Amino acid sequence: MNNSILLIEDDKQMQELICDYLESFGYKIESFTDPKEAINQFLKAPNNFDVIILDLMLPGMDGFDVCKTIKEHSDIPIIISSARGDIGNKIYGFELGVDDYLAKPYEPRELVLRIEAVLRRLNKSNKTKISDFIIDTTNREVLLDNYPIDLTKVEFEIFFHLLKNQNRVVSREQIINASSLPIDTKNRTVDMHISNIRHKIGDDPKNPKYIKSIWGIGYKFIGK
Repeated sequence: MNNSILLIEDDKQMQELICDYLESFGYKIESFTDPKEAINQFLKAPNNFDVIILDLMLPGMDGFDVCKTIKEHSDIPIIISSARGDIGNKIYGFELGVDDYLAKPYEPRELVLRIEAVLRRLNKSNKTKISDFIIDTTNREVLLDNYPIDLTKVEFEIFFHLLKNQNRVVSREQIINASSLPIDTKNRTVDMHISNIRHKIGDDPKNPKYIKSIWGIGYKFIGK
């Protein structure tokens, strides 16, 4: 087992305990007490890590803000490890996209089991065929005629939402809510993303094969 873990934990005793225990199971650990240093290191080489274990009560930056920053750049699994174990914090964490939440204190063995479960889910490719497209939701990948389409994170979210609602009109507001776009995003920004998607999948807006504009409302995926 060569999976790598990024640990962000400011309690040195807890950090050493987690590191020693996970290393005994074959994991490679890189640990930080300073969340900003951890973010900088992650952004330099995001593919070097498989899972992040994140404390919430950190110096200079709340763990939820760390989570938001990382999720803006990557879909790496995040497991919260925190003494803030109330239901409100758990709900908020899952709303931000964390994969699991462990309330301290817990047995280190439970953390190993949670990591293993996250990695199993990550390694199971979830592919769906819709029209001419194959969508791999695990790896956030879209293929057309077996060729990958280079979509950004937001473009993937928008296109996947259109695909899921095939032959149904989707408003711009629904597109914003289904993606990581800010709530106050303007309609022209949505239109710009749609234009980029059309270009990448070779769809002519004047004679669309896949994405049809619905005047005054939004868009509809019409692919057969």
